[in-house]
Amino acid sequence: MLSWNKISHHFGYTQVLEDLTHSISAGSCSAIVGPSGCGKSTLLSIAGGLLQPGSGTIENSFERTAMVFQEDRTLPWLNALDNIAFGLKAQGVAKKTRREQGAKIAQTLKLTADDLQKYPHQLSGGMRQRVALGRALAIEPNLLLLDEPFSALDIGLKQELQSYVLEKMSQTNLAVVFITHDLLEAIRMCDSILVLCAGGKLVYQCEIPETPSSRSERFIYHQVASLLEQPAVRAAFDLSNAPSREILSA
Repeated sequence: MLSWNKISHHFGYTQVLEDLTHSISAGSCSAIVGPSGCGKSTLLSIAGGLLQPGSGTIENSFERTAMVFQEDRTLPWLNALDNIAFGLKAQGVAKKTRREQGAKIAQTLKLTADDLQKYPHQLSGGMRQRVALGRALAIEPNLLLLDEPFSALDIGLKQELQSYVLEKMSQTNLAVVFITHDLLEAIRMCDSILVLCAGGKLVYQCEIPETPSSRSERFIYHQVASLLEQPAVRAAFDLSNAPSREILSA
């Protein structure tokens, strides 16, 4: 289980998180949404051990944690295959074995043998993001932290990678924390949604009924509309004067 317990944090005099408590169990997916600068990425960095909270405690009992960022952060001196296998190298896995495992993951992500020999500058943005996701999943994590990894992708590839993560969750009981600005994406993938406002205060949270695989597009849009009717959510996104149906069509 991953637990944030009364987490607060400041950068200088600016408060970015305020007294936040939440837990993630194996096999579950929580989305963290809110306006830019509300502390979403800071919260994820704390979960990943990249940052110590100003106050409060973080407990992570998952054996292996992996993180995927909005930028692919591929290593330019390695080809795609060795980028995917990089985490396995850090674990001491033999070169032949890690390349075999990396190639197997790449195949499920629809990267060809030719793609795997290319360097990051020779790949499209979507391909690099698939490499980044493959690198994270290669170590077989129990907890996957996603910081808007699909935000720059076209809708087809975005939904393809969303489905891939959901499949991994069902197969391996993977827990996921998902940072996103896209409420449709949050409801399509996640079991629960946390809404932060400016200053990093948790102002609303809800559970999403049904399993992700059973949610129709009609259901997803209905849930987004219902979420946008909540006063705390509208205030967090500064949407007090905009009808929710106009926001959905924007």
